[in-house]
Amino acid sequence: MGKRVLVALGGNAIKQPDEKGTFEEQMKNVETACVQIAQLVRRGYDLVITHGNGPQVGNLSIQQEAAVDQVPSQPLVVLGAMTQGQIGYMMQQHLHNILDGDGKQVVTVVTQVLVSKDDPDFKDPTKPVGPFYTDEVAHKLAVERGWVVKKVRPTGDRTWRRVVPSPAPLGIAEAKAIRRMVEDGMIVIASGGGGIPVFRNARGKLEGVDAVIDKDRAGAKLAEEVGTEILLILTDVEHAMMDYGKPTQAPIRHLTVAEAKKRLSEGHFGAGSMGPKVEAALGFVERGGERAIITSLAKAVDAVEGKTGTHISLR
Repeated sequence: MGKRVLVALGGNAIKQPDEKGTFEEQMKNVETACVQIAQLVRRGYDLVITHGNGPQVGNLSIQQEAAVDQVPSQPLVVLGAMTQGQIGYMMQQHLHNILDGDGKQVVTVVTQVLVSKDDPDFKDPTKPVGPFYTDEVAHKLAVERGWVVKKVRPTGDRTWRRVVPSPAPLGIAEAKAIRRMVEDGMIVIASGGGGIPVFRNARGKLEGVDAVIDKDRAGAKLAEEVGTEILLILTDVEHAMMDYGKPTQAPIRHLTVAEAKKRLSEGHFGAGSMGPKVEAALGFVERGGERAIITSLAKAVDAVEGKTGTHISLR
């Protein structure tokens, strides 16, 4: 068996920002991503794949609101499960078709990710989900549904959004099953969108909770629990950047964990963009991973082979 790689796909691999998000658009984008992923398989790497689902959950949320007078709306935790199946289907089909002659099975696992109900993010949620609302509608929904809403745009007619907790992932409920499938040579798609957030209730049973786990942090936890050596975070840039947006901007090719922590503390990586990816990468390496890589989808193979990307390792 080759080295085991956890591939974390960014949302742009499924829906581009300028697209409507039609089924045809998404299938085309997923096919492009799967062509790149298939190259890793054919180079001998064993893969676990995870992905974002922000646009898909947002669209489902709008549909739930539009039809609430006809059918009962579903909670956010269920929308996460739905989109895991949706995106998993698209990826499964394309990878099956591309690798049909390679003897590879592709499976999707609807994955539950353990969190703590005592996570501080439950007290002050900050993760926006769903559409933008006017002041009147936002406050009406907050009263009627118990939502937390916050103003996320300074001006305009629609400046409010629902915000939900984004707790830290503590474990993967299906980790043993996923690991067994990878050991049997299967390509496994799991923990999509950060996974379905669940906690253990007073009876010790799993129970879902409305929250959104950062997909890169959940991916790093999944990589750890299924024994992958490499965490490959694919985004829309070839490298993380030093002094991003400044005249002194320069690509970062390698960071030790200590260097990554220092640069994070100094604010070199955006809290809503590259920061969580670097945090996930260094956490994976700290917990025993061989290395983590941040790069673009088009450079996935070259990055794993050490030719490009931002690499994070212990030393």
